[in-house]
Amino acid sequence: MNRLKILFVAVTSFALTVQGGESFGQAAKSGIQKTKTDRSIKMPVPARPAGQKDMLAYAAPKIPVVRVGFIGLGMRGPGAVERWTHIPNTKIVALADLRPERVENAQKILDKNNVTRAAGYSGAEDAWKKLCERPDIDLVYIATDWKHHVPMALYAMQKGKHVAIEVPAAMNMKDIWDLINTSEKTRKHCMMLENCVYDFFELTTLNMAQKGLFGEVIHGEGAYIHDLSPFWKEYWNNWRLDYNKEFRGDVYPTHGIGPVCQALNIHRGDKMNYLVSVDTKSFNGREHWKTAKGAYPDQFRNGDHTVTLISTEKGKSIEVQHNVMTPRPYSRMYQLTGTKGFANKYPSEGYALDGDQVSSDITPDHEKLSAHGYVSKEIKEALMKKYKHPIHQELEETAKKVGGHGGMDFIMDYRLAYCLQNGLPLDMDVYDLAEWCCLTELSAISLDNGSAPVLIPDFTRGAWNRIQGYKHAFVK
Repeated sequence: MNRLKILFVAVTSFALTVQGGESFGQAAKSGIQKTKTDRSIKMPVPARPAGQKDMLAYAAPKIPVVRVGFIGLGMRGPGAVERWTHIPNTKIVALADLRPERVENAQKILDKNNVTRAAGYSGAEDAWKKLCERPDIDLVYIATDWKHHVPMALYAMQKGKHVAIEVPAAMNMKDIWDLINTSEKTRKHCMMLENCVYDFFELTTLNMAQKGLFGEVIHGEGAYIHDLSPFWKEYWNNWRLDYNKEFRGDVYPTHGIGPVCQALNIHRGDKMNYLVSVDTKSFNGREHWKTAKGAYPDQFRNGDHTVTLISTEKGKSIEVQHNVMTPRPYSRMYQLTGTKGFANKYPSEGYALDGDQVSSDITPDHEKLSAHGYVSKEIKEALMKKYKHPIHQELEETAKKVGGHGGMDFIMDYRLAYCLQNGLPLDMDVYDLAEWCCLTELSAISLDNGSAPVLIPDFTRGAWNRIQGYKHAFVK
């Protein structure tokens, strides 16, 4: 029995012995219930309001020139402004931030790139609302701290704007359902800005998977492992460390789970059924708080390391990890296990494939390959060249020049603009947002109830199997 199966059986077996009732914790507060048969925790799925329909494969009318307004010009916003100056057929109309100096700094980015200065909004907590109310904006791009994402996105959609929201877009189930319902009601796109699905290894590997190189993909792993101790002071008003103090669970899951869900066709032929989570105590988290505040906290909710396991409708599995507290090398893990091969990104990139999965144009000795070890560097490079994704074929050179996490940020923004300009479905929809963000609250509910299984809602409300296979849209 492998390590994953042992852990999955152990935590599930333990969860089934947990007695319900008095110590229901966060589960009770969320209005959920444990089933009588297996003690798993069921999340409510609100009925779709009358007159609404789902947003699967939704294509809005073409916007030949995408007019964008940016809210939040701290850590992520300025880079986005810079990138959008390099995207054809777009116009930066407005900039908003609580601090006037940040708006001015963003204006200087426009100056540097010979772009006309935008309207600026600052100085008040609700100054961003004026940006959303402008009739000459098509897209509102939100790059604020987590707690402001949802109210800004809801207001923007209600004012007739498409929205793009930095990660994680939403931190609890109520906010997730509010985003889904508002997107469905207004028929406005609500996309989360998950850049890691566009990284070069991930997108190439997705293309390989879709071409059948790994056989049937049956398991995926992802993570966000990033020691943030050098960066805690960079977060405005200490908001990110505060969040880890007050909340438990995988509070930053989307980088790890996003690429895996695409490879497993989640809500495009498969769906996530339930999760179980385990975590450590807070060891370093409390120390980081003491360093920032001068004294230990009364409590520090989030453990230093969290592991979440997910089972899908088609009998596949996902493992996601979160650790921003300990001194480990950066890793998003990203592994795909298939019936005919394996892909791994961290700590080193590699592919392991059965010989019959590699053609003679890659290596004349392909019959001698064994999946017991990685293919050679030369074969790996030949595979990545052969299976380079069409998006990278078009954008890789420009993306690496413009930058943004090596170019994947530019590709993300370019694809968003491209799909809006051409009236195509976006690469990520509001249900991707929901599925990838729901781990934040659902992992906490599992942890607070002795690692009990938590059923993951079908955010499409019955339409998860209507589309077969994840794909990117292109102009034909």
